Amino acid sequence: MQLERRGYVKAGHWTPEAAVEHPEAVRQLHREFLRAGANVIQTFTFYCSEDKLEISGNVKGITGAQINEAACDMAREVANEGDALVAGSVSKTPCYLKSHSEPEVKAIFKKQMDDFVKKNIDFLIVEFVDHVEEAVWAVEVLKTSGKPVGATLCISPHGDLDGVPPGECAVRLVKAGADIVGINCHLDPLTCVRTVKLMKAGLDKAGLKAHLMIQPLGFHTPECNLGGYTSLPEYPFAMETRAMTRWDIHKYAREAYNAGIRYIGGCCGFEAYHIRAIAEELAAERGFLPPASEKHGLWGAALEMHTKPWVRAKAHREYWENLLPASGRPYCPSMGPPGDDYEKQLES
Repeated sequence: MQLERRGYVKAGHWTPEAAVEHPEAVRQLHREFLRAGANVIQTFTFYCSEDKLEISGNVKGITGAQINEAACDMAREVANEGDALVAGSVSKTPCYLKSHSEPEVKAIFKKQMDDFVKKNIDFLIVEFVDHVEEAVWAVEVLKTSGKPVGATLCISPHGDLDGVPPGECAVRLVKAGADIVGINCHLDPLTCVRTVKLMKAGLDKAGLKAHLMIQPLGFHTPECNLGGYTSLPEYPFAMETRAMTRWDIHKYAREAYNAGIRYIGGCCGFEAYHIRAIAEELAAERGFLPPASEKHGLWGAALEMHTKPWVRAKAHREYWENLLPASGRPYCPSMGPPGDDYEKQLES
């Protein structure tokens, strides 16, 4: 989403040809996240299956293998500039909804996995999958790599699109071999924390263990509809009105940590300063601050040097924690209508 705003990616399709077409842009974004405190550089390979590339109008004939190779090389280059791991990611495939063919879907995942294994990435992530069955198939394939595997679903507290509850989804993923389970995308941070808590409860009840992971939206979605933010009127070109502040992210990072989640990050809408907010909130637990915190200090401390006394008055945590931000738009709706409610989507 950040690269779409900068003119390198097609909105709505979100396919990753930019790894080949504009590597300097991808590399720079990786560096911004690393400087903000990221421990993991994720390969720029979202929606990098041949069927998705074709559907999205890949007229230049760039192959998934070319994208995967370039994305792995860039992620490793930047990760080596700091102290970060490289994660190769696969996401849901159009093939799943079209055919529901397990062999066909697994073959797509294996093709991507083989590219990652050749580049010796550190671990693998299944992400942005809204049917747990497809996620299980992906985990089963990726486990054959011998690498650790994380699996994140883009589901609400209601469950996946087949109505499978979050707790049961987590159990299925761990039984398939996932080392890390959790949520990514579609909904806002605190909603996603709720869903991961339900996953953890399901694992506890089943007597299973796994690391917990969360990479939510950087947008407010209080509607909590099953389709997530893609159902909102503002998607994809007016999401700025729902953007999270860095102080929202401080709260999220603490909530996630207190819930026992240790892989804490972000998905669509997250910018480098959001990742920095996570690193700053958890600085005591991590034992250090990221380089990107050097200029402004914690909780606006740099404002103490401002020439205006009313700005200097904001140089402390209490001010920002208690702020209720205005939208700046007269008559702005307090909450948009859900795109579809839960019952209607289940009926369809």
